[in-house]
This record gives sequence, C-alpha cells and structure tokens, in this order.
Amino acid sequence: MTHAQRFRDVYEECYPRVLAYATSLVGRQTGEDITSETFTVAWQRVGSIPRPALPWLLGVARNLVRELRRRDAHRYLLAAEEAQRISSGARTDVGDIAAEVTDRHNALHALASLPEADRELLTLIAWHGLSAREAAQVLRCTTATLTVRLYRARRRLEKALEAAPASRAASTPPVEAPHPTRHEGAPA
Repeated sequence: MTHAQRFRDVYEECYPRVLAYATSLVGRQTGEDITSETFTVAWQRVGSIPRPALPWLLGVARNLVRELRRRDAHRYLLAAEEAQRISSGARTDVGDIAAEVTDRHNALHALASLPEADRELLTLIAWHGLSAREAAQVLRCTTATLTVRLYRARRRLEKALEAAPASRAASTPPVEAPHPTRHEGAPA
C-alpha cells in the first residue's frame, strides 16, 4: 500500500470523527481548521500512523487545540465568558418548557460546571465513543489511570447533576398567590 493510499484510507475512515472531536472542543469553524491541520500532520507522518489511527489523530487534534489555546488564551476566555452570559440570559428567559429540555439543560449545565479535564474525558467516552484504551491514548496516560480519572469524573458529574435542580430552585424567587382586588366599600 502506498503512502497516498494509506492516507486516503485513514482520511475517509476518521475525518468525520476527528471533525466532531475538534468541533466539540473549539466550535465548528475552528474545529474545521484544527481538523485540516490534523490531517496535514497525518500526511507528513503517514508512514508512522499507528493502527487504529483514530486515537493518534485525536491526540494530534488535542495537541493542536492546546497550542491554539496557549496562543489565544485571552480571546478564548472572552468567548467563554460571552457564552456563559448568553446561556445565563437564555436560562432566565425560558418560561414553561418540556421536561426533556430541562433535563438536557441540567445535564449540559452540570457538564459545563466540571473542570475542563473532566469534560474532555467524559466527552471522549460518551460523545465520541472511544474505549477507555483509546481515550487513554488520546490523553497520553495509561488505561488504569484513565479508568480512575473516569470514575472520579463520573462521580463529580453525578454530584453536579444532583445539585442542578436544587441550585436552580434556590435562585428562583417564590411565586406568590395573587391578592384579590379590594372593592371600594368592601371590608378589609
């Protein structure tokens, strides 16, 4: 198999999942750029891409995202603050919504409250469908270390989910019953 054929096979097999991973970390537009850079690195190193290629490619994408974040830390923080402001505003504007939407919102809010390392680990497993071994390759740790980190991240997520409805209820002012209108001449 030639290098071009190997690259084409890896690209066709892994492109959608690398794009999904990068997009989940940095958004669609930047995710596309990161994916493009990831496959540029893959092309340059096509002879040394391991099998399966996906964990290696996600590791490359992860490193590119880290590099991007180091270069653009200030801009990233401003974007995160804006996203938080928007999501907080949307939360207060919502009236009566379906239970599924509330559950999803609570889950996303709980996930967002976790440290970045926990979010990344949980999304690699749950959203990107990697095995513990593959996720360990992406995060450059042993499978045993990843298993412990995953257990702890899941416990923190459970606690955040349990706290979500309670914290929302505490921040919502109690609804008072409307007072009947007094008519003139009626006893007080």
